[in-house]
Amino acid sequence: MFSKILIANRGEIAVRIIKTCRRMGIATVQVYSEADAGSLAVEMADEAVLIGPAPANQSYLLADKIVEAVRQTGAEAVHPGFGFLSENAGFARRLRDEGIAFIGPNPEAIDAMGDKISSKKLAAEAGVSTVPGHMGLIETPEEAVRIAREIGYPIMIKASAGGGGKGIRVAHSDADMAEGFAAVKAEAKNAFGDDRVFLEKFIIDPRHIEIQVLGDKHGNVIHLFERECSIQRRNQKVIEEAPSPLLDEATRAAMGAQAVALARAVNYDSAGTVEFVAGQDRSFFFLEMNTRLQVEHPVTELITGVDLVEQMIRSAWGEKLNLTQKDLKIDGWAIESRIYAEDPYRGFLPSIGRLVRYDQPDEGEQDGYVVRNDSGVREGDEISMFYDPMIAKLCAWAPTREGAIDGMGRALEDTHLEGVGHNVPFLAAVMEQERFRSGVLSTSYIKDEFPDGFDGLPVADFGRDVMIAAAAAMNEILAEQSGDPSDRFEWAVLIGCERQGIMVGYDDDESLVIDLDGDHTLTLTDIDWRPGLAQFRAVLANGPEEGRPFTAEVKRAPDGFDIRWRASKARVRILAPHIADLYARLPEKQAADTSKLIQSPMPGLVVSINVKPGQAVQSGEAVAVIEAMKMQNILRAEHDGTVKTVSAATGDSVAADDELVEFE
Repeated sequence: MFSKILIANRGEIAVRIIKTCRRMGIATVQVYSEADAGSLAVEMADEAVLIGPAPANQSYLLADKIVEAVRQTGAEAVHPGFGFLSENAGFARRLRDEGIAFIGPNPEAIDAMGDKISSKKLAAEAGVSTVPGHMGLIETPEEAVRIAREIGYPIMIKASAGGGGKGIRVAHSDADMAEGFAAVKAEAKNAFGDDRVFLEKFIIDPRHIEIQVLGDKHGNVIHLFERECSIQRRNQKVIEEAPSPLLDEATRAAMGAQAVALARAVNYDSAGTVEFVAGQDRSFFFLEMNTRLQVEHPVTELITGVDLVEQMIRSAWGEKLNLTQKDLKIDGWAIESRIYAEDPYRGFLPSIGRLVRYDQPDEGEQDGYVVRNDSGVREGDEISMFYDPMIAKLCAWAPTREGAIDGMGRALEDTHLEGVGHNVPFLAAVMEQERFRSGVLSTSYIKDEFPDGFDGLPVADFGRDVMIAAAAAMNEILAEQSGDPSDRFEWAVLIGCERQGIMVGYDDDESLVIDLDGDHTLTLTDIDWRPGLAQFRAVLANGPEEGRPFTAEVKRAPDGFDIRWRASKARVRILAPHIADLYARLPEKQAADTSKLIQSPMPGLVVSINVKPGQAVQSGEAVAVIEAMKMQNILRAEHDGTVKTVSAATGDSVAADDELVEFE
């Protein structure tokens, strides 16, 4: 077995690989850019080698730097993780030529499957169901429009070398096609160094289901069942689960057989994923093959008990698979939520900055569920504009899908972040939705369920009780610690504009009892909070019902508490009834008028400013393009108008809310 492995990646996947290597007794070398010098992966690895500045094209994408680090440290193999050089056949071939093991598939398989155009041709030859489309090279927007008309809209525009949700657009018209084709070519060139684009028919109301395959260098190939990845935003997976709630045993077997057949056809000898687009009727078509470890691999590991990183290492060493298809069975259900540094309240725009606080849920066996948290950052680390804004992959396993969803909800409650915007409230909202819980999913789920964007969920039911109980308890604790406990037991609770009268007292067990105007009674036990803590934990019972543990995010405000429970948040005030009467008379604060401004929605780089002072602009017209986290974001005019001033230029670095253009 290898004695030392170099990890040509960063962040959570580097940490994930190091953990398996430690368990196997293999030393690790972590390469890093200047931006990652203080990272968790660098701290955990046995050795670390600086390979360049922060931009990936000056560090993690430079094969020469990786090979030099291998020679410098005496590593015998390279694990590329995902992204960067993981699907670069030239890199894998160079390592092989220089006597360095590549922990991934052979370069011929990467060549065959890594190119989205050639892989579809090979899949068709292997008898795999494929989506109608145009696999030839397309040079101009005009040619793309002509081909799209022949296939029929809607059309998916995809970068041949794409991955990770980048280099993808859906066109519904000639205008969409012309604009999207240019944008995808530019993104592909920037992200992958390859601007080839192809077109395929977009399946209406599709689901994204993929099969995990595993091969060795002795011709053995197996599949480890499916993952459903239909909850996506901008073609980037957000929530994944295994198995899929759509598939029956017959469809699962058919998809698995096709995936294995395709892998065998190209002599696949490592971990890989065959992706399918599936209809609601369980029809399925080959989408692409990812010739690497997938981001969402933990859910497969949780339902099979197989360490995929270990299997990749053993295959690269030349060992035969120690598993057969008959050995594998689905055990329970697993869900993964990708926690990103992005602001769901502002259109999920990337957020960069320092993680001022990062409280992670306890891993391992909990009350009826298991938690796994794959994270590459710690409290105090910086979320950089140079890389994907992933903070962690939070996973929950339980014997049933309902149990896994409930476990994920609790794990998200126990996750607390400060310093950057994050999508935890959004993930929690999905766990609460009846449609998600029913398993009726599609890749348009987020667009369907949140057509006007995400603004949290209304405070209701158990969440309302949580806020009332937590605020009442904190009010009591603060009064006692200040040495000035109040004899008052009658209070008015204001949740936003809603008023609720309560009576607060204690029972014989010294549990806090809250009567809500005779409507129902709440009992709060096992309270875990003191001033300064950002999370309030307790067990809440409604009347005679069994208590339910919860965690709420809390922060003191000048006139109350800011409380978030899952996807609901509110300013909660505990007031004497006569003071609450006065609050009802206060005028609401009016938001500033920014209707005449185009502001940068995120920190990033100005790719282009498409207007100039005095220019007439129509609603929907592209005004500027901002690049952040390797994605280009087109900013459009929200109404007709004339440009008054332009405050930014191509190449400028801008912060969130910086003014770019003002209209008269």
